Amino acid sequence: MKLTGGAAQNYFRKPDSGHTALLIFGADPMRVADKRQQVIHALVGPQGEEEMRLTRLSAADLRKDPALLDDAIKAQGFFPGHRVAFVEDATDGLSKLIAAALADWQAGDAQVVITAGQLTAKSALRKVVEGHRNAVAIGLYDDPPTMADVEQALKDAGIRQPDRDVMDTLMSLANALEPGDFRQTIEKVSLYKRGDNSPLSIDDVMANAPQSAEVDVDDVLEVVATGQADRLGPLLRNLYAQGVAPVTLCIGAMRHFRRLHVVASDPGGPAAGVGRLRPPVFGPRRDKIVRQASGWGRDRLERALTALTDVDLQLRSANTAPQNALMERTLIRLAMMARR
Repeated sequence: MKLTGGAAQNYFRKPDSGHTALLIFGADPMRVADKRQQVIHALVGPQGEEEMRLTRLSAADLRKDPALLDDAIKAQGFFPGHRVAFVEDATDGLSKLIAAALADWQAGDAQVVITAGQLTAKSALRKVVEGHRNAVAIGLYDDPPTMADVEQALKDAGIRQPDRDVMDTLMSLANALEPGDFRQTIEKVSLYKRGDNSPLSIDDVMANAPQSAEVDVDDVLEVVATGQADRLGPLLRNLYAQGVAPVTLCIGAMRHFRRLHVVASDPGGPAAGVGRLRPPVFGPRRDKIVRQASGWGRDRLERALTALTDVDLQLRSANTAPQNALMERTLIRLAMMARR
């Protein structure tokens, strides 16, 4: 069984201990590790490893000794409680071994949690888990966190819903930080506010945020393409502070909007157009491009490309106007255009 979207996020928070196995895969090792840690903690609790109810197995160990997985699944511990056999960095080469172990699994055996890198839809390992009647596979992609994700993180940390400006700051951090770093920031904010009943403020958040939150060009383009003009300021300040030049941002923006224009201009519609992109895009990123191309439409995308071409010429000319301001003004115009 494959889970996506909200169902996947709910499963990470409350995994089903009756399932035979869970496969978590994705291109970003930090995202995979963060969700794996969340799931295992929910299954065996904070004392699981100390009580030897968690067995860690690397892919390299299993290639040397395939029997290790069966031993971990069937072994009985000294301490009562749920047990987990964790297989790290699995690949398609282990698919037959894992398929045999899952086929032999019985109620009361250790639950198998598997992590892997990026796996295609044709992956043998994915097929083993997704095709199993009592196992779950979840893919993680490089999509930015949603407002609902941040709200849930605050709720889990026992922090009351803050004002809009504080939420905007948290959203900027969520997009700028790695998932694990953002989770640690929320935990620090929770400890910082313990015993303090006053509303959460921006100063409270920034006092606990990492000193240097990295932002990339894609973060800014996501905000622009979805019309979130109010979030542009903090992201651009962080991006420029990292040494990214306005002309580099402009080149990235032109590349992104040209791609949307290609998708929106396809005679078969955006759903057909996205399939013609090279290199191809998959998963939620593919869906995001279709949504943006559909929302903008070909005509508005052409106006956006005209605006970006104009600012690109100004940035490369002898114009004495501040380049940061020129680029920011253009991006704000585009973000406002996305709302119409």
